[in-house]
Formats: sequence, structure tokens, C-alpha cells
Amino acid sequence: MPASWLRESEKMETTNQAEAIEQALLGALLLNNNAMERIESGLTPEHFFIPVHGRIYAAIEILMGKGTVANPLTLQPFFEQDDALADVGGPAYLAGLVASATSIITVPDYARSVVDGYTRRELAEIGEIITYEAFNYEPGTSAIDKLEEAEKLLFDLAELGSQDRGFETISDASLRAIETINNAYKGGGGITGVRSYLIDLDQMMGGFQPSDLIILAARPAMGKTALATNIAVSASASKENPKHVALFSLEMASDQLANRVIADIAGVASDLLRRGKVSAKEVERAVKASQGLKDVPLMLDDTPALSVSAIRTRARRLKRQKGLDLVIVDYLQLMKGTGRSDNRVQEVTEISQGLKAMAKELDVPVIALSQLSRAVEQREDKRPLLSDLRESGSIEQDADVVMFLYREEYYLSKAAPERRANETQVAFSERLENWEKAISEKSGVAELIIAKQRHGPVGTVNLHFNPETTKFESLSQRENGETDGYL
Repeated sequence: MPASWLRESEKMETTNQAEAIEQALLGALLLNNNAMERIESGLTPEHFFIPVHGRIYAAIEILMGKGTVANPLTLQPFFEQDDALADVGGPAYLAGLVASATSIITVPDYARSVVDGYTRRELAEIGEIITYEAFNYEPGTSAIDKLEEAEKLLFDLAELGSQDRGFETISDASLRAIETINNAYKGGGGITGVRSYLIDLDQMMGGFQPSDLIILAARPAMGKTALATNIAVSASASKENPKHVALFSLEMASDQLANRVIADIAGVASDLLRRGKVSAKEVERAVKASQGLKDVPLMLDDTPALSVSAIRTRARRLKRQKGLDLVIVDYLQLMKGTGRSDNRVQEVTEISQGLKAMAKELDVPVIALSQLSRAVEQREDKRPLLSDLRESGSIEQDADVVMFLYREEYYLSKAAPERRANETQVAFSERLENWEKAISEKSGVAELIIAKQRHGPVGTVNLHFNPETTKFESLSQRENGETDGYL
């Protein structure tokens, strides 16, 4: 229960117990510095209940880091101006710690007790913060916002020390690697991650891997939202291995996304569906497609301007309640920063770092869509480059995979030739014929350029895009008449 609810006698008992354990631990370390090697609990100076004990522990770490023996004599220079140590007896207190030391065998237990005591105190403090914030009405802040903040505080405390996993033998690590290799072999295609069901992409990447941050970037109108939605549906509605997918749509409403999904599955133009300009048979196909989505584990969240913290909280909750295999965020530049910086580049840096941290924390692939800078439009060859990532070079740095979506057809359609002054009809007809040929060759063709892949090759995957149904397929998949693997 919160510390403020404890009786004074209970508080005193807790304080005395914490002080005694900390004294015994420090005494054992000063008696035998090698005992430090027995601590495996991620102990830090901040974990100590008595502040001066934390400073003594920090000083021991400093001395040992320099290869110097830590004992009452070598510690004295650190505390010559420390009033807190003077209040408890000065140098004699350090000597007293050694005199009261017990066996170094108990050091691991004492260290765990110090960390446990810290965690309990933090839990009590969080309880008081939650109580205060629950009744602290702030303009623009809802009860749900307060709940997310509380969840984050509790989760961060629960995760305390979990990132510091310490050493493991190469033998243990290799067993996990062999398990992954075995699974890939049994899968018969080297796909170890979440499938996109775009065959050529899956073969190049082996699926989307856990803890990876994948950036899918493009200029507007290239179809990045459509591609991300296709991937989400393909993974979650797979007949053979459905995955739990969370799609955070900061730009489009969830019903608009659902309209696209239904159009894709039903094979009906999404725009005509939205406007009702369809036949009774097409409506029937759309209804059937909707019914087929009933048990598909694809969750949509269209809350605008979410922060990394809010997305992480919601994804964490979803993973705990229903499971989670893939997170998609559409799109990065619409996310809200922490507010600690007025510099947008720095803010985007915080966001990309936060998304990568979330991928590692939840151990799932995170696909984040991103805009590209207008510099693309100024070049003759408008295929994107890594330098085109908008607002922050840290996006490239933090990402494990960077993919660019490019459709030359879009640019060709905007560059229809016009007859020049003094140009003969023959010359104009030739230019027009060449343009029409280029348009025909690039019709429905999209390039997915893998510009960076930390654990695999780079290259280009050719896709077919149907703008009416907003459906992407591998060109080889389409030419061979293969199914997309879902519903």
C-alpha cells in the first residue's frame, strides 16, 4: 500500500530493515571487492534507500573501475565534504560497515533486496501520483490520457532492469539461432518473420523480423497507405498462419481503411463503393468480403496525433490482451513529439528512436510510413534516395530496413507531351508515340526499392498496383496466377 498509509511504527520498521540490508551489502563489498562480481540484479546507486549509501556504492564502483582497491581509507577522499556522511559518523562509519560485514555469499541476496525495496517504494510513489493525477483536471487532457500515463509508469517500473540481460554463452545464443534456422528450413522458403504475401519481397527479406523498424517511404500518391493496408490484411487474414496486427492510422479514418480492404477483397473499385455507384452483384461481393473479416485479428486505431508513448501503451495493452505480431504506423510525420523540443528535426529524431525502442521492447516488427522531401521532384530520375528521407537523417540510422515505393506511371501521366512551337506534326507524333509506349509499359507497375536492409540484400521488387481496388501484388505472383494467401 502507498507509504503515506503506513503507520509510523511500520515506516520505522521498513526504514531500519532497508538500512541494515544496505549496510551489510556495503560492508561485504568493502571487505572483499571481488564480491561485486556476484551482483547480478542490475544494482545502481539510485536503488539505495539511504542516499549516502548510494554515494558510497558509486564511489566503490569508481575505484574498482580504476583498478584501485575500495576500502574505508581509499573512500575517505570522496566524502571529505559530504555532510551526510559526517552526520552518521564520518570515516568511522565506513570502518563500521566493514566491521559489521557478513559473508560475501549473501551479497546477491542483499543486492536483490535493495532493488526490491526500491521497486516497492517506486510503486508506492506511482500509486500516489496516479491518485493525484486522477483528480487533477487539465484542459485538453482526458481520463484516457491519464490512464495511458499511469500504464506507462507501471510498465516502465515492471521493465526495470529487464533491458540489462547481462552476458549469455555463445552456446545458449547459438541454440536460439539454430531454432530460427530450423523453422526457416521447415517453412520451405526461408521465411522466418511475418509474411507480407508479396512473394518476391518475402524472399528478399525473409519476412518482417521481430524487433526491426521498417520504414516505408514515398512521395504522396505513390500508394504507401494502400501497400501498408495490403500487408496488414495479408498478414492478419492469412489462411495458413494469421497474425495479430495493429494499424495506427493517423491520417485516414478506420472506416475509410475498411472500405479499401473490402474493395481489395471484393475486387470492386473503392471509389465506386464509397459513392454507391455499383451493381447489386458488386454490393453482394462487398458484403461477403465484410463478413469474411469477422474474425480477422486486425485492429485499427485512427486516433490523430498520437505520441510514441501513446502508441506503445496501446500496443503493449493489445499484446497483453489479445497478442501482437506486427505494428504499422501511418505515418511518422503525423505523430506528436514529446514537446521537449521546438526543433522539428529533433522531434522526428525522438519519434524514430522511440519507434525503434518500441519494436525491441515488444519484440515485433514495426512498419512506419514516412513522407519524402520535395527534392525528389526536382530530379530527372525521381526514384527516391536515402537522402530524401524527410526532416531527419536519424530515420535512416534508426531503421533496420528502408523501403521506397515508386511508380513511374504517376510521373509519366503528368508529363503528356504538348506540341512545341515550330515542331512538325511528324516530330510531335513521334514524341507522343514514345510517351504512350512508356505509359503502356509502366501501367500498373510499382517499384519497391529496398535501399537499406541491415541483415540482408538491397534491391528492387517489382509490384503490380491496381489503383481502383488499391491492391498490390508481386508481378511474378500475378503473372503466374498465384493467390494472395488470405481469405
